[in-house]
Amino acid sequence: MSEVIEKPPVALKSAPLAADGALVDPFGRRISYLRVSVTDRCDLRCVYCMPERMEFLPRKEVLSLEELERLIRAFMRHGVRKVRLTGGEPLVRKGVFTLIDNLGDAARRGDLDEVTLTTNGTLLAENAARLSDAGVKRINLSLDTLDPDRFQRITRRRKLDDVLKGIDAAQKEGLAIKLNTVAMKQENASEIPTMIEWAHGRGIDLTLIEIMPLGEVDQDRMDQYLPLTQVREDLDRRWTLSPIGLRTGGPARYVRVEETGGKLGFISPLTNNFCDDCNRVRLTCTGQLYMCLGQDDNADFRSVMRSGADDAALDRAIAAAITRKPKGHDFAIRERGAAPAVSRRMSATGG
Repeated sequence: MSEVIEKPPVALKSAPLAADGALVDPFGRRISYLRVSVTDRCDLRCVYCMPERMEFLPRKEVLSLEELERLIRAFMRHGVRKVRLTGGEPLVRKGVFTLIDNLGDAARRGDLDEVTLTTNGTLLAENAARLSDAGVKRINLSLDTLDPDRFQRITRRRKLDDVLKGIDAAQKEGLAIKLNTVAMKQENASEIPTMIEWAHGRGIDLTLIEIMPLGEVDQDRMDQYLPLTQVREDLDRRWTLSPIGLRTGGPARYVRVEETGGKLGFISPLTNNFCDDCNRVRLTCTGQLYMCLGQDDNADFRSVMRSGADDAALDRAIAAAITRKPKGHDFAIRERGAAPAVSRRMSATGG
């Protein structure tokens, strides 16, 4: 059984496995967080994520839910305590609640700290109760505008009402929601304060995200890119932003908006690299493990599993992959017409 090593690993500063069996990367960071894309398919076509005429993967290339669960449980054996299911849009995957229910049971037994979900919200109204019953306690929801016409321009679909109904349903079921809003120079820059006030008025935290140069899309990244340093300066003139030490396992840095009482996060991969304490890796629906969102290097676990690897071989392949986790990403948007920093699209890796 061949292991998943496509190039020599970097010199280790620590062993790939700690004494307790946990995964440790070359820079001493314990890997406790796995993000899993269950599908590359989505019912929206956001302009920063994919082109309008998107070609999705053939189904034979996508791991079964049983294969995905086997991989997740292998990571759990080595210290992963948090699993986030993403897409595409995870709720479009047929049968996905089999996986969600099984992971929720693992969390109830104490084998996971939590199972979370990132969604665009279009299918949330009909699924909020099932998510709550499965043991999901909080979700991230991608929403870039409250204006129906702007929503249609950004997503190329007229589904804002579905998203808002989904938010209502999720809150009714007691799910905690964090909104993720991609800051875009030519679209929603002027609406960001309104988005923050609306979210905080409903008891929802909001995180702003810089455009990430992942994959070819139909617009130039220079036309989309809005530095969050500029947004922060504008918000500082409007409100009192008090830094807080909140950490949720992701890359956001948080402040409290004193005037609204809510929390506001900033994910700024271009203006403020967030890699120093990265504790996460990303698994795609095709079984590719990306040790870094901002690098193309990956380990192919679909081939490992489908060639008959037992659990011991799978564990060795995971440990070998973690030795290749880099110190940080190479994101940059420097000039018009430049190729994306990473060739794959965000929908392939998951949020």
